[in-house]
Amino acid sequence: MDRIVLGYDGSDFSVQALDWALDEAELRNLPLTVVHAWQWPYGDADEEAKAHLRKAAEHVLWHGAECARSTSSGIRVETDLYEGPAAQRLVELSGRAALLVVGSRGLSALPRAVVGSVAGYAAAHAECPVIVVRGPGPLPKATRPGPVVLAEREPEAPIVEFAFAEAALRGLSLVASADLGEWPARHPDVRIEPGEAHERATLVVVGRPRAAHLGTASSLPQHAPCPVAVVPGDHPRP
Repeated sequence: MDRIVLGYDGSDFSVQALDWALDEAELRNLPLTVVHAWQWPYGDADEEAKAHLRKAAEHVLWHGAECARSTSSGIRVETDLYEGPAAQRLVELSGRAALLVVGSRGLSALPRAVVGSVAGYAAAHAECPVIVVRGPGPLPKATRPGPVVLAEREPEAPIVEFAFAEAALRGLSLVASADLGEWPARHPDVRIEPGEAHERATLVVVGRPRAAHLGTASSLPQHAPCPVAVVPGDHPRP
């Protein structure tokens, strides 16, 4: 639980994820690990061809790390270059991460599968909470940020704790339809608003479904107006 992990592939979509990951690292005072994976996709290849591809991957990773260092307020930025499937590496690193951040190409007019195999696999299998950030380009800075939304009617404790923690870190209210019991007393600095959704939400928080597939969580990154946090619950992993 000693770092924020970011999946970065150099796309405009991962630029938004980079912005969010930097915010999390600065708010939590944790280092950021920028991860880029590569693999030769065409079967057998000579070492020279693979070396060129690796060099390109190194450049992508360097660019992401330099962007992070130049725009952060001094957090430590580390890099991780991996030869193999990106989703596999992100899940491996999630065991020591406080949070995993990934970008998504998901759009409301497209099938759920378009959310992205890397984002979907990470959200389904990571050992830490995963924030899926939608859309290309830098995140716009809202002059009046909206609330954190807890989109679960019967949330397990880790999901509730994560939602309160995000709201507290960002100085935002928490919208929830669930009965939160004693949780508001534990977090007196977070204002609670009843409700189920909010068009100006800063973050939507959901629990990871018990089934091996993502189910509802896999469609949320497409329909929510903001990044979505998928949080493992108390139940055993499938």
